[in-house]
Amino acid sequence: MEKKRLPFTLYRVLAYVTGIFLLVLTFVAMPAKYLIGETARFSLMAAPAGMERWFGDDSALMAPVAIPHGYIYMAYVLVVLWLAMDRRWGAGRTVLVAAAGTLPFVGLILEHRLTREERAAAPSRPATGASAPGA
Repeated sequence: MEKKRLPFTLYRVLAYVTGIFLLVLTFVAMPAKYLIGETARFSLMAAPAGMERWFGDDSALMAPVAIPHGYIYMAYVLVVLWLAMDRRWGAGRTVLVAAAGTLPFVGLILEHRLTREERAAAPSRPATGASAPGA
């Protein structure tokens, strides 16, 4: 893989993984902890019979979702910083891309736009990986 493509490829992978973990955290694990079950802080309904361990303050969903999400987001921010230095982005764009990983769907949308932008700029870059014929 080309040296210039590595940070962008890592960014794309981590943007998707971070986005998916954030969606699961926001729309599955957090409601299970805070909205369902007798021990939930804002209990809207009781937990289904026999599934109490998945709901409420001691929800078994939080550990396998929230902890990996935190570590993956830290890796995402480091890769965004690497990409920003490689592409010579300004501070505003760097912060915007890093913060996009904290809002559901925004990171995925921004990744799509950056990929389109990267592909549009690709023909203008010189090809460093191709060798000249006869060389």
